[in-house]
Amino acid sequence: MSWLISTLRHYPEIAVYFTLAAGFLIGKIKIGNFTIGSVTAVLLTGIAMGSLGIELSSETKTVFFLLFLFSMGYSIGPQFFQGLKKDGLSQALFSLTVCSISLVTAYLLAKAFGFMPGTGAGFLSGSNTCSAIIGVSSDTISKLDIPDEQKARWIDQIPVAYAVTYIFGTAGTAWFLSVVGPWMLGGNVAEKCKELEAEMGKAMEGEDSGALSAYDEVAFRAYRIANDFFKEGKTVKETEAYMADRHKPVFVQRIKREKEIMGINPEMQVQIGDIIAVSGQRRQIINVQDYVGEEIIDPELLDFPVETIHVMVVNKSVLNQRLGTMRKKDFAHGIGIRKLSRSGIEIPLSNSMRLEKGDMLDIIGTKDDLDRAVKALGYKERSGLETDIVYLGFAIVIGSLFGSLAIHVSDVPLSFSTSGGSLLAGLFFGWLRTRRPTFGYIPPPSLWLMQKLGLNIFIAIVGITSSTGFLIGLEKEGIRLFIAGVILSIVPIAIGVLLARYVFKFHPGIALGACAGAHDESAALLAVQDAVDSKIPALGYTVTYAVANIVLTTFGVIIVMLLYKW
Repeated sequence: MSWLISTLRHYPEIAVYFTLAAGFLIGKIKIGNFTIGSVTAVLLTGIAMGSLGIELSSETKTVFFLLFLFSMGYSIGPQFFQGLKKDGLSQALFSLTVCSISLVTAYLLAKAFGFMPGTGAGFLSGSNTCSAIIGVSSDTISKLDIPDEQKARWIDQIPVAYAVTYIFGTAGTAWFLSVVGPWMLGGNVAEKCKELEAEMGKAMEGEDSGALSAYDEVAFRAYRIANDFFKEGKTVKETEAYMADRHKPVFVQRIKREKEIMGINPEMQVQIGDIIAVSGQRRQIINVQDYVGEEIIDPELLDFPVETIHVMVVNKSVLNQRLGTMRKKDFAHGIGIRKLSRSGIEIPLSNSMRLEKGDMLDIIGTKDDLDRAVKALGYKERSGLETDIVYLGFAIVIGSLFGSLAIHVSDVPLSFSTSGGSLLAGLFFGWLRTRRPTFGYIPPPSLWLMQKLGLNIFIAIVGITSSTGFLIGLEKEGIRLFIAGVILSIVPIAIGVLLARYVFKFHPGIALGACAGAHDESAALLAVQDAVDSKIPALGYTVTYAVANIVLTTFGVIIVMLLYKW
């Protein structure tokens, strides 16, 4: 054991990676449905490692923190700017309001309990589950005109307050929104979500009844033509229109006549005795035999190549267009929609859902159909794993240089800092890629790794370098911190639920998602979706989450300055 401790002291990089691995392992342990999460587990493991006397340059953590902030901004940039437009403005304003209530509450609690700036920033971070506050508040304290010993003490207070308040900030908020939230919104939220789903799946005003309800995946089936409607022969175009009129919108993909398999065009004749291969949303394709003929198994006919691709929606001609309307366009012929994602969050598919710039559609079809659809929708996302490092590196450099600029108000230097600059760069360059999608590609797995690795190595180093101060602070402030954290977790969210119902007048399901987003909490979103058995809350989550990430991170600077000056 003495050899191991000596080795870790001599090679502290080993301690960092051990902290990372052990923290993620501990963070996965479930007690019922609850886990403490990787960030808190890594922090606590780092504190334990730091107690062994391991010394590590604290500046190292900034490199990883900048990577985390940029990747976070990059992933939410399109939705953040979309939230500032007309359609998302109410949700953006709601998120800003709830975050502001949280800031005011944190300041009042800090004054009431006598917390120093580091503690105030830490419990704002933990109660709102916004880990980015740890870094920006540490940066802010390090630039204050105070003795280095005092800076170190205040910075050491941040992880203490975060660790004590994070668990209730996660579990308590998820419980409150999934159990108490629906009651505050008038009850029957699950039923109201089902009603909204049904309404969204219906044809929109001014559209015929052939609009799709696209909740199910795409299916491919084969049917032998036997219905008298085809007695005199019908074109492929007439066949598809006939099915659409019966709420069974399907696309004819191939025709088998006797033993010959033929490709199709809109004017090709479909006759009794033909076997047709059709595609459509699974729900719509059920019972097609009632209008065409019996379903048969024909592997040869159905053995044709299809693929699923990811398309970034960027073309102006389809923006703000409902999916139900889009599916009737010529370019959508033969295309099935598997998934719609917005800022990495899966959005419930429906006819009434409007497309926004930067949305990702997973579509399936033949190559010719897909090529036509991509040309109309926007840009086919690459399937490779290579990150545009040039784009990534220079973006962080530009953002950090901008963030390093400072102005002095009285004796206080004000700046975004390099961390705030990296976050702003992520937002801008993430948004820019929706305008120029041919460069700046960072695949989702790389984004996930940058966010997880960047944040958690930063947290591991924070834990290791703050170990001594953590234990002293926990002993001194533990109970008061926990009580303050409970209040700060619940009060803004409770007020947010009431605002969502009576002021912003959101649909109850969307209101729960908006509150989860304004709290910067994905666990709460999953909890409310499970409670109401619906994905409807995701409609209120994406904009509010994007705005909360930026606003709460900025508030990490403000809470320090408020407690420092007043």
